[in-house]
Amino acid sequence: MVYLFIGLGGILGAVLRYGIGTWSGIQTETGFPLPTLLINLAGCFILAFFYTITTTRFTVHPHFRTSFGTGFVGSFTTFSTFGYETLELLQSGRYGLAAIYIALSLIGGYILAYAGIVLGSYERGQFTRVGRKQ
Repeated sequence: MVYLFIGLGGILGAVLRYGIGTWSGIQTETGFPLPTLLINLAGCFILAFFYTITTTRFTVHPHFRTSFGTGFVGSFTTFSTFGYETLELLQSGRYGLAAIYIALSLIGGYILAYAGIVLGSYERGQFTRVGRKQ
């Protein structure tokens, strides 16, 4: 049954990613893959926030947690597209943009994952110890 829930979450995440990437209309003159960057950064925050609040504050069924994290967020974000778009930038000689894309993706991803943990740890007007209940 858990596979069904993961699959359903995956469908929803993939459709949302496609919709945001296609319908956002975000185009850059330099060819910088901004939609993928924004989707992946949002996914870092969403996953960290969700796992933190479902560990520290709310009890959810393990199947829901897995279907949301692995299914929805896993298909919403996309490491393969990040890799492919980075190679496209490199192959077209846009080395600076490739370096910026890699740096923003990695550093921004860590920062937003940390922000998700911190905000997920916020309870009753104060922050608990990051990622742990006191």
